[in-house]
Order: sequence, then C-alpha cells, then structure tokens
Amino acid sequence: MDSNIILSQEQQFDEVINIILQHQSRASRAVNEETLLMAWNVGGYVSHKLKSEEWGSKVVIQLSEYIRTKQPKLKGYSRSSIYNMVLFYEEYSSERFLSTASQYLSKEFVQPKTAQINNPSLAQTNQGTTVFPMQIVQPKIGQFPKLLTLTTLTNHIEILCRCKSSEERLFYILYAHKEHLVKRELQRSITNQTYTTLLGDKKNMSKGLLQTYPNAPVVFKDTLFVDFLGLPQKHSETKLKKGLIEHMKQFILELGKDFIFMDQEYNLNVGASTFKADLLFFHRGLQALVAVELKKIKFHPRDLGQLEFYLEALDRDVKRSNENPSIGILLCPDADKMVVEYAMSRSMSPTLITEYKRILIPQERMQEQLNEYCNLFLEEQNDTND
Repeated sequence: MDSNIILSQEQQFDEVINIILQHQSRASRAVNEETLLMAWNVGGYVSHKLKSEEWGSKVVIQLSEYIRTKQPKLKGYSRSSIYNMVLFYEEYSSERFLSTASQYLSKEFVQPKTAQINNPSLAQTNQGTTVFPMQIVQPKIGQFPKLLTLTTLTNHIEILCRCKSSEERLFYILYAHKEHLVKRELQRSITNQTYTTLLGDKKNMSKGLLQTYPNAPVVFKDTLFVDFLGLPQKHSETKLKKGLIEHMKQFILELGKDFIFMDQEYNLNVGASTFKADLLFFHRGLQALVAVELKKIKFHPRDLGQLEFYLEALDRDVKRSNENPSIGILLCPDADKMVVEYAMSRSMSPTLITEYKRILIPQERMQEQLNEYCNLFLEEQNDTND
C-alpha cells in the first residue's frame, strides 16, 4: 500500500480521535458545571435557612440523614459536605470576593451564570423517582459567577478551607485551572506557598529573560520546595541531582506541568571538549529548552558564566529552528538579593536564579503580580477562543 495513503488514513483516524477527545472534554466540563451549580444552590438554600434562623445546626444533621434515607444512592451529602456547600456559596457570593475578582478579571468571568432551579410540574430523576413541584417559595439565591467553573468543587473546598484572602483564593482558582491540578497536587501547591513563590519579586531574572519572555514572571517561581527529597542540611550536588531524578514527578509539579524532562548530565560537545548540563527540560508553553544547573552552596556570580555557556551551546547545536532561545535556571540553597540583582542587571542571556527556601513577599508587590497573572490568564483564554 502507498505510504502516502497510509499517512493520510492515519491523519483521518487522528481527526476521529480528536473529535472523541473534544466531546469527552466538553462532557466533563458540563458535569463539573452542574456539580458546581448543585452545590451553589444547595449551599445558598441552606445558608438562607440558617441565617433566617428557621434552621439550627441540628436541622442540617437531620437533612443529611433524610437525604441518605430517602435517596441512598446519592453520595456526598454528609453534614460536613453540606456545610462545605454553604461555605462555597457564602464566600464566593460575598461582595469581598466578587469585588476582588472584578478588579483583576474581565466581566465575562465575574458575570453570573444561571444558577436557579427550574421546577417543572413533574420530573423524573435518573433513579426513576418522581419529583413533585415544591409548594413553598425558595429563598432568593445569589447568582453563580462563571469564574467558578474553572476548577472542581473538591478544589474549591480545598482553596476555601486553606486560603484566607480573596486574592489568594482567586490565584489558586486560576492556577489549578492552568496547571490542571487534582486535589493532591493543589494541596501541595498551597502547602508550598505557590502564591508567594510565583508572584514574588522578580529581580532574580535577567534582562534577557524578561525581554525574550515577557510572561516569565508568572511562569517561573522564585523558590522551589524540595522537602520530598529528605536532604540533610549538608549534602552534595550529586545527592541533590540523584534525589531530583528519583522524584522527578514531584519536581515537575514544583516547576510547573509544562516542563518535560529530557535528560540528566546532558552532553554538550564544543570543540574537543565535552560539558555536561545537570538537568535538561523542554517547556511546552514557551517552546524552549530549559537547562537547570544545581549548586549546593550560596549563589556566586561566576556560576552564571557556566550557565550562559551551556545556553549558547544548546542554541547553536541542539535547539530546533522552530524553538525559542534556551533558558537557564540556577538552583541554589541561598542567594544574596543584592548580589543577584547586580548579576542579573546586565545579563542578556535568558537566565534566572531560583532558591529552595521560604521567602516573604510584600503585599503591594503581590497585588501587582496577581494582576499580571490574571492578565496572562485572560490572554490565554482569548487565544483559545480565537
């Protein structure tokens, strides 16, 4: 058979697969949206009953038992689950949260979606039970913002229970959506303070990186947490590298899901010499190679020269014509902020210094960076819609 015909047939088969995947994705989004709307309506209904003092806390327990007895196939309506739905409704319908979301996002994501329940005269549930029209007037429930459909109910509850400020909650909704985080991954991101490490001071980035990749401040973290390695305070670069290789899944979750691991101690042949880059990745979003150099001691400016040399070798001999300039990350346990700023100020290579320790970020700077992160999110949404 003609190879061109085979290729054409494979392309047609791929189109069928794409159709299937697109519809599966749409179905998944529809199910998620209905789950969120259900939680919003249940939470709103119970919230109004509690606030009007028609119900006390014991009534919520009775409601949970009633649902379990009346509809035994329905799962997820324990007392704590119902109170989580109340929290979901009350916090996300609050003026405080909606005002914050409006400050950073376009009206499209803050404007309400229809969240009210249609009550036909008779309806059949999927269990075959007939539902009769309610004879009482339902409390007026606030309208559901489209923004909430960006992640799952499970993730929302995790965010609400562990994050206190509206800005932090907004960030993790967008971050969970962008990185496709499941609950366990989101928990780690919150524990490791991704909100502060991703939105912090970007003086650790070179002019070359910021000029070549304007979105770098919301792609690369200031700090990476490698607690999963169990490293002692004194450790070698070899042990650090070995640990990262053995725990690559966790390390990529720290870096970001767009990173694809390619190799360790990647050979770079220049002239008669061979050099080895500690770790080599490819970033899908930026379409660029990323070399990571590991240091066990405090950052020194001379370390940049080695990293810049590796980037030149990658760009000349490894990078493909359709790819963007290679990026270098120097990962070290500590760095003097002033030394980093001086070292970065004249560097035109796309490099950055990343630490693995905790830092505190001024609130004003956090708000500026959250604005940048939200702008990037809106740009990506527009590109998807085009």
